[in-house]
Amino acid sequence: MPLLKRYLFRPVGKALLWLAGGWILFSLLLVLLLRFVDPPIWSWLIQRELFPPQGYPESFVHDWVARERISPSMQLAVIAAEDQRFPEHSGFDFKAIKRALEHNLDGGRVRGASTLTQQTAKNLFLWSGRSWVRKGLEAWFALLLELCWDKGRILEVYLNIVEFGPGIYGVEAAARHFYGVPAANLSAWQSARLAAVLPNPYRYRAQPPSSYVVRRGRWIGQQMRQLGSVTLKAVDG
Repeated sequence: MPLLKRYLFRPVGKALLWLAGGWILFSLLLVLLLRFVDPPIWSWLIQRELFPPQGYPESFVHDWVARERISPSMQLAVIAAEDQRFPEHSGFDFKAIKRALEHNLDGGRVRGASTLTQQTAKNLFLWSGRSWVRKGLEAWFALLLELCWDKGRILEVYLNIVEFGPGIYGVEAAARHFYGVPAANLSAWQSARLAAVLPNPYRYRAQPPSSYVVRRGRWIGQQMRQLGSVTLKAVDG
């Protein structure tokens, strides 16, 4: 029997090793490719199109725009709102994770600690949900993004694929939809309000804003002033 098990499980083990190796190589090559090629489609968009939530339009809007054509205020706003240590960490903000765990254990409202890198990985490659499998894959892709891309590319892709409203993908489409201007011309307060809706663009609107979006936008504006242009310089390396 031990000899039989050896001959039965050895091919299975080899197959699993080949499968794991193939997955690692494929994911690495994919991330390397997307460092230079703007993704024509991404997993979050696919999921929305296949399983549209309530309020999702019949057709989505999206216009890719290079980071150089995105207002510095908008770039700073998402960092201020979502991940203030973005220029410093390597994909995972362990201080924020610790604070979130302490907050959640104290019985407060559940708080996340996903970085912009992790959110980019999720929106680009994965599906929504809170399973350990998805979180593990998110961590893997976040690590690859940090290894293969620079911070500027991560920020550029994030701003181009994140959903700012039902079927409104990317900052260019959002700027034109809500304010009638290109992303390059977004003001500081417009940028702050767009960033304010990102936790839930189906519940909140940048224009006309709810009282929450106004308050949240003011707070983001304060954080932007504190962070200053030095933050974007750090992103550029």
